[in-house]
Amino acid sequence: MNEQAPPNERVWLHLLLFVLTLMSTTWAGAEMTGRYLIYENAAPLFMIGGMAISWPFILDGFIFGGSLLLFLTVHEFGHYFAARYHGVSTTLPYYIPFPFNGIGTFGAVIRIRQQISSTKKLFDIGAAGPLAGFVVALLVLIIGFATLPGPDYIEGMPGHDRLKEYIAQNGAFPDEIIQESPEDGSLTLMVGMTPMYWILSQFFSDVPPMWEMYHYPLLFAGWLGLFFTALNLLPVGQLDGGHIVYSLIGQKWHSRLAKSFVLLLLLSGGIGFIQELKPVFWAWDPLLGELLWPVLAGVLFFYLYKIFDGAFNYIAPALVIMVAGVAAGSSVDWIVDHLGYSGWLVWCLLIILLIRIDHPPVTYEERLSKKRKVLAILSLLIFALCFSIKPLYIG
Repeated sequence: MNEQAPPNERVWLHLLLFVLTLMSTTWAGAEMTGRYLIYENAAPLFMIGGMAISWPFILDGFIFGGSLLLFLTVHEFGHYFAARYHGVSTTLPYYIPFPFNGIGTFGAVIRIRQQISSTKKLFDIGAAGPLAGFVVALLVLIIGFATLPGPDYIEGMPGHDRLKEYIAQNGAFPDEIIQESPEDGSLTLMVGMTPMYWILSQFFSDVPPMWEMYHYPLLFAGWLGLFFTALNLLPVGQLDGGHIVYSLIGQKWHSRLAKSFVLLLLLSGGIGFIQELKPVFWAWDPLLGELLWPVLAGVLFFYLYKIFDGAFNYIAPALVIMVAGVAAGSSVDWIVDHLGYSGWLVWCLLIILLIRIDHPPVTYEERLSKKRKVLAILSLLIFALCFSIKPLYIG
């Protein structure tokens, strides 16, 4: 029996947002792929800002945008149908177009219109989205790997002169990143390796390096599917991973795990902060370089104050441990190169201010069935396979 009859949906609004998001992701995908330069002689359909828009341009973009939206749609409708199954009133997905962030979207969300009353319902609704979306991301990646062109595909991209020269001489991609000349103007988008991506890459040839993968629409869309799956499965607050962990181990242990995980992200963020800013400030003045440490301590104090609700008996030792951890990590090149990522400082701010670390209690605490426990463990495994500590940044 439905707990609440769903009100009338503004279907037109959801469709409009879907179309706008498809348009913005298609445009982003076409520009990112970069092959439109080899289609200069193709008959243009229309002109935008002096750029000739041809069918090949649109096709390249649609492969990326359509694949990414397929993932987002299946993920959100996983939540939607699970909620409707349990009689929980919810909206259709709201797609979020944004043509200025490189991929054309900030994702999609549904809005639960009422409190979820039991842990079983909470688990089912929380797990359905990432489990369904992961299947799509996996399929997109497999198709992308199976249809990979040879390394000479990069010849159709703008710039990358040194990389093209290397491929012409060796017939393969280099093992290490090739830095292009400043005059080349090529974007170096660094994309983090995830365990799932690495496993799949071992079964195929002509796999591009991670720093050139964004030129391959299916691969990048599939990787983003893994990335968004991992973000949603972070075991904090009311993210999907927070719902799953809360349902599996209860409020007390969820709180401990969520706080510990956010502290680890802050540690990575602090190491990345020092790595990226200290050389810049030292170039201006060595004193400014050293002043970064009290600045970082102040930033970490703010986070810890929020995490521990102003309890100084926890904040003080945690701050000492965090600063010492950042100092130790920043002195080891391997840790700096592989584990330091300043972007987590931004993500942790969003978690603390918007998502929250602790999960609100539900009305009825119920033990999960064995089947649900298996799905919970599977969800956590998927998180481990999709997560990258340094996911996406400009190199």
